[in-house]
Amino acid sequence: MPDVKDLNLEELEDVFKKWGKPAFHAKQVFRWIYQRGLRDFLKMSDLSQDLREKLNKEFSVSSLDLVQCLESSDGTKKLLFELSDKSVVEGVIIPVSDRVTGCVSSQVGCKFGCRFCASGLLGFKRNLSVSEIIDEILCIKDSSSENKLTHIVFMGTGEPLDNYENVLKAIRIINASYSLNIGARRITISTSGFIPGIKKLQDENLQFELSVSLHAADDKIRSSLMPINKKYPLKDLMKAVREYNAKTNRQITFEYVLIKGLNSDLQNAQKLVTLLEGIDCKVNLIPANPVKELGIEPPSKSEILIFQDFLKNAQVNVTLRKSRGEDIDAACGQLRLRHVQKK
Repeated sequence: MPDVKDLNLEELEDVFKKWGKPAFHAKQVFRWIYQRGLRDFLKMSDLSQDLREKLNKEFSVSSLDLVQCLESSDGTKKLLFELSDKSVVEGVIIPVSDRVTGCVSSQVGCKFGCRFCASGLLGFKRNLSVSEIIDEILCIKDSSSENKLTHIVFMGTGEPLDNYENVLKAIRIINASYSLNIGARRITISTSGFIPGIKKLQDENLQFELSVSLHAADDKIRSSLMPINKKYPLKDLMKAVREYNAKTNRQITFEYVLIKGLNSDLQNAQKLVTLLEGIDCKVNLIPANPVKELGIEPPSKSEILIFQDFLKNAQVNVTLRKSRGEDIDAACGQLRLRHVQKK
């Protein structure tokens, strides 16, 4: 049976109208699922008995199986979910002060093969459906302290803009007041530089955050790290970013993973300053998570701080993001990789 979470409010209202039922019942159903955490139509007590039975006959309300939950000494939790076809995806809970961020996957595996990321080592299998993305978010919320979830980042496994329609539909649902009511500015979409998706995003009427995984300021290094750069090189990517800036008046975040011996010296810092000139942006510097299979290591602490200071002195809005969950393989794809390797 179709999962009711694949529908937005208007679609469920249309279903009720076809059944000869008042459309307002759709909001009641969504509030039961998203705000009260109920997944049983027959227990939705403010619906008539015949409507509950009809819903139970025509729709399902799925949930993911939580296969594994690891908690780091810093409070970060890494979750491994099993889908109905036995595929596995990851989610992360990152508590910081009064906010709790859920990191969400959008695909089973990844086809883009970034050198520093474990997500693509097992190849790409498929896109996640709207209901599967929402199930991830609901499970992350249920697994967090005090059932709290304030921010969502699509920075888990997969390229969100390669699963554009499902990701955007899921975002609109969780943003709605009748659902989780997570503000658009608290939702971030991260892309490896998928230009067609960036161009589509600039026409969406949502004030979410856009984050671009940059990781290098010249094409040679970036192509060695991110094969997508061969199709969408920096010149084209920066043009798309500037257009996005102008069309949305929204600041862009650039993610820059610092990798020892590759992109973390002052020469690369200078190239980065030049590349970003005139763009309304901020830069998140991220020391690389060690991934044995990829031969990736972070630079020394002093090299990281020198790189950061160079950007600051050049008036670049830069932050150094603290690595989280290293003791539980919290980097993208690591837990899933370990799980599959054990089979």
